[in-house]
Amino acid sequence: MSTTNERNASTKSDKSPHVLIAGAGLGGLFLGILLERANIPFEIFERSTEMRPLGSIMCLSPNILPAFEQLGLYEELMSFSKPALRNTFFTGDLDIIGKTETLTSEAVGYDRILFARPELSDMLLKKIPSNKIHLSKKIVSFDQNQDSVTLTFDDNTTAQGDILVGADGAHSSVRKHLFKTLLKQGVLPKADTREMDKGYISLVGTTDALDPIKYPGILEEDSESFYIIGDKKTPYTWVTFAVPENKICWSVIVQLGVDATADEQFKSSDWVLQENKKMLDSIRHLETPYGTLGDLFDVTPIERVSKVYFEDQLFKTWNHGRTVLIGDAAHKILPSSGSGAVNAMQDAVLLANHLYDIYPTTFETIKTAFNDYKKERFITIKDQYPQSHMAAKLIYGHTLWERILRHVVFNWLPKSLQMKQLLKDTAYRPQANFLPQAPKRGTIATIHQQPSKRTQKEKREDVAKKDAAPVASL
Repeated sequence: MSTTNERNASTKSDKSPHVLIAGAGLGGLFLGILLERANIPFEIFERSTEMRPLGSIMCLSPNILPAFEQLGLYEELMSFSKPALRNTFFTGDLDIIGKTETLTSEAVGYDRILFARPELSDMLLKKIPSNKIHLSKKIVSFDQNQDSVTLTFDDNTTAQGDILVGADGAHSSVRKHLFKTLLKQGVLPKADTREMDKGYISLVGTTDALDPIKYPGILEEDSESFYIIGDKKTPYTWVTFAVPENKICWSVIVQLGVDATADEQFKSSDWVLQENKKMLDSIRHLETPYGTLGDLFDVTPIERVSKVYFEDQLFKTWNHGRTVLIGDAAHKILPSSGSGAVNAMQDAVLLANHLYDIYPTTFETIKTAFNDYKKERFITIKDQYPQSHMAAKLIYGHTLWERILRHVVFNWLPKSLQMKQLLKDTAYRPQANFLPQAPKRGTIATIHQQPSKRTQKEKREDVAKKDAAPVASL
């Protein structure tokens, strides 16, 4: 299919809106799958020349797993995942600081699961029709009006549709262009003009398949997460997770502003092979329950190592005209709470619900759908920011106050309070309201989801038709 959509957009249409998705990350791919199931036409445009996701560790919670089950993807997801049932926190000398347990699947219906990010990206990509995804399409600008939105790419091609979804990550080209336009018009909130906060930087990687004799524990059916928090002389936190296929995912996080040498290594180094090795060599000696980090580095292909900034910012502007943002493009959250990817896919679910309700397709119904999407989603996202900041302080913090806080939480905070908060957080689990719902799992009460306006209207019309139908005489 040509990347130029020659369809003439009309002011009003009985057809579903044609959706242009910028970005083939997890949020963009998940949205594409949902739109495919809703029979809403879409195309995905990815700036990269190939799909090569970062080799990072991922955790998915029960907050999104019902949507995977609803789409028939749950069993395949579990085939490359391990339940994450326990977290153990150590000092740099491997003395235990404390342990936390996750909620049981009997209570919440699903386990939290761990896996390597590329596995999920590959699975989702295979569900997208090949003619609906276009690589090497870097957006340089877009124009929107009452009738359509038109994208212009760096290869001088264009694409036209009814809706543009910016799912292109924390440094979204769609958001930057949109905000630049709104700033010129004098309508961009001041809070949306500031730079993102950068508090931490991480190196992440996944090993090759390992010998279980040399690395005991990797054959366990579930995965225990090990967090090793360095002392005052080591401003790092390093983490290991066992994942399927006898592999170990690892990450090393440095808190910026605590140690000048560490800051220099992580901030100034270009992301090239030689500089990457220098950073890895400087932390090879750090101990893990599986040996040193160097032992894990030696069995990790260098192309599976990535450098990731931990940034956060909640933007106030999520939509304008025919353009809407999801995932990190709208709300970059610290990964300490493990909710970044979950949030992006929850955004996709709720946006798909509101796109399904658009009828007829007009400029006004599109704007209404976007406003309803943000209204339903914004408060939930906003509430997560203080939690992610607190989690980051507990896991990655190295200041005196953060060390005191960690001691208090692990030694004095009642576990009942922790479990109460976990139960509250797990109750929110949106699904596509235009598809049959996944069966209820677990004993906890989940948060009620808004029904589909379109489905409700169609049911009322069906009832009215039946009531108006003449009764056959006997």
